[in-house]
Amino acid sequence: MSRIALVDTEQLPEAMRQIHDSADGAWGIQHTARAFAHHPDLLQAYLGFFWPWHTGEAPEAKVDPRTKELCRLRIAELNGCVTCASYRYQPTLIEESEATAAMAGDGKPLTESERVAVAYAEMLAINHHGIDDAYVARVREHFDEAQLLELTMMIGQYIGFGRTLATLQLETVACPI
Repeated sequence: MSRIALVDTEQLPEAMRQIHDSADGAWGIQHTARAFAHHPDLLQAYLGFFWPWHTGEAPEAKVDPRTKELCRLRIAELNGCVTCASYRYQPTLIEESEATAAMAGDGKPLTESERVAVAYAEMLAINHHGIDDAYVARVREHFDEAQLLELTMMIGQYIGFGRTLATLQLETVACPI
């Protein structure tokens, strides 16, 4: 059961209704919209950051959307977020075999830079104190300073939002299966 009361769909503010209705039956997204109906500005501000930076629509973005999506999928797996793991934000950029490989931490079909980014995402999620100067130097072989900042920031928010959903039990509220 959700740890946040879910607003009845008939009572959703317009922005949350649009998210809810566009989810096309994806219950995790629908429950998130219903929970954030208590504070819709917060979710809208978050999505205002997330979407353009994740997809590369932000003109200032330095890391390609494919790399970020691969990292997001690995984090979804590590966080145990079924909703996040099942959703594909970049389906035209990533084949399903690449997505499942990234989620499993198997970088075989990925480029060297993508493997480094996905491994870095995993380290940030499970052992961020274990990231030392040598580890960062390895990441810097593939990403410059601006890219390292962007990659770290995006991975951090993937971790945080996925854990927000899990902590508030929005991810597993009412799985229809």
